[in-house]
Amino acid sequence: MSTCGEVLVKFLEAYGVEVIFGIPGVHTVELYRGLEATKIRHVTPRHEQGAGFMADGYARASGKPGVCFIITGPGMTNIATAMGEAYADSVPMLVISSVNTRAHLGMGQGRLHELPSQRNLISGVAAFSHTLLDPQQLPEVLARAFAVFGSSRPRPVHIEIPLDVITARMDDKAKAWTLPSRPAPDPKLIAEAASLLAKAKTPLIIAGGGAADAATEIRKLAEALDAPVFTTINGKGIMPRGHKLALAGNLGMDAAQDVLEKSDVVLAIGTEFGETEMYPEPKAIVVKGKLIRIDIDPLQLVNQLPADVAIFADSTLAVAALNQALAGKAGAKRNGEARSAALRQKIEKRLWPQCRTHGRLLGVISEALPDVVIAGDQTEPVYAANQTYEAPRPRSYFNSSTGYGTLGYGLPAAIGAKLGQFHRPAVCLIGDGGLQFSLPELASAVEAQVPLAVVIWNNSGYGEIKAYMRDRQIPEIGVDIYTPDFIAIAQGLGCHAVRPADIVALRDELVQSAKRKVPTIIEIRAGESLAHELAA
Repeated sequence: MSTCGEVLVKFLEAYGVEVIFGIPGVHTVELYRGLEATKIRHVTPRHEQGAGFMADGYARASGKPGVCFIITGPGMTNIATAMGEAYADSVPMLVISSVNTRAHLGMGQGRLHELPSQRNLISGVAAFSHTLLDPQQLPEVLARAFAVFGSSRPRPVHIEIPLDVITARMDDKAKAWTLPSRPAPDPKLIAEAASLLAKAKTPLIIAGGGAADAATEIRKLAEALDAPVFTTINGKGIMPRGHKLALAGNLGMDAAQDVLEKSDVVLAIGTEFGETEMYPEPKAIVVKGKLIRIDIDPLQLVNQLPADVAIFADSTLAVAALNQALAGKAGAKRNGEARSAALRQKIEKRLWPQCRTHGRLLGVISEALPDVVIAGDQTEPVYAANQTYEAPRPRSYFNSSTGYGTLGYGLPAAIGAKLGQFHRPAVCLIGDGGLQFSLPELASAVEAQVPLAVVIWNNSGYGEIKAYMRDRQIPEIGVDIYTPDFIAIAQGLGCHAVRPADIVALRDELVQSAKRKVPTIIEIRAGESLAHELAA
């Protein structure tokens, strides 16, 4: 016999969990009793929100669920924001927390970390939140969580375990349950969609984050149909760099809306058509032709835009079925490369100046670190890069400007991304304001020996909000914040920290960042020499 906590970590290892993010507390130490007997690595953030963002970045980069051990009460309220971010962007995250003993639940007796109902508080940012009242139900509840991650729309799952259940004895011979397969498409709907696509004269493909694992099949389909492909921010990398059918910009831009309206068949795969994709001016999406939607979430298929063909299925299985149905039937060339080139030119002409500045910054990063994973915050370089950046492959570029929109996300998410893809270089792209939300996580990265580059765009304040206020003639209050000496702080935390004078020095620091055992902090100050060189 073992404790429930000991069996739990065995099950997590059986489901392929390799890293757990957590801050041990008196209410969770029993979860750690059996951890040493597994191969699972534990990483200690400096704040539970950081733990959640690390798990988020790990999941986005690796495709595996990020896992956290979180204490009762304040630990859960701290991680709630990170769970909200993951919920908004459909990121698989398993949050396992303690909760007061079964006899004390809901009693309001002033117990340590007590909340009236921790599960109810957190259920709004989770696919489900469950209180494990019987240790024998652990295999079933964990299977439900991993079924959400692998066979439906992935979102955070919260499992809270009362203190007396964590230490309760259970059969250590219990086995992890077999998980369900991913949903396959209806053959009749595939045939209907294939017929529409085969007859289309101006087809368009839109691929979102839900299509990240279907990249090979989507490229094959696009080339067979000679169809331009627009990828959302979380879908970047589905089309390889320089592909002649890849589009730029966002669906809110006039040129992109024009292409949408002129497309006689639009195939949308794994996207919710979110307004946060359409910076700086969201617009209603109008599809005048036929719309085919593929999504693993049936509710998404009846959300915002009605589909002529709604295919509830895993994106890889559905697009593979389309390719098979269209084999030899895709028809003649449809001028797709020319249509794509024309749109890219129109988008390029309408980009604001910062897009070119930060496009060059991203170009330097890509040149120095060709297979880089970039995790971004809400900051000027990220908003600009969202329009034009071409990721080397899927799961290589993501940020908090989509969906929930949390400041401070970039640094811990980049740490998690590096841990999820340790063989690849990683970069955090963040502003001076956002970095101050999560600056202590640099110590976590030093402790865990996580080499990554943290590129700070320092404009001494909340620059995006300041510009927004200025444009609307609102007094610029609260946006000119005190900015500390990031170089001194980073060095004090054990990082390598520099302020490069030019692009050559920037490129060298980026190259070296992948070879060090600690983070490399690279500060770029708006208005100084390097920023001017990038803008030239």
